[in-house]
Amino acid sequence: MSESQTKPSSRRRGFLLGAAAAGAATAAVVTLPKTGGIEPIAGEKAPPPPENGGGYRVTDHVKRYYKTTQT
Repeated sequence: MSESQTKPSSRRRGFLLGAAAAGAATAAVVTLPKTGGIEPIAGEKAPPPPENGGGYRVTDHVKRYYKTTQT
């Protein structure tokens, strides 16, 4: 027998490892508990949506983010 027939190729091994990792990730996602989605912070009332579209608001959270991006 030649050496190529006795040892599995590295491509095949990589494929099998990738398939195993994908299967494990799928199993983890399926078994995670379902969440109800994102809920607003208690006590914070959302303003009504703008009439002319858009919806961007400069909130305290956005201002804090902008401060972290300044150098």
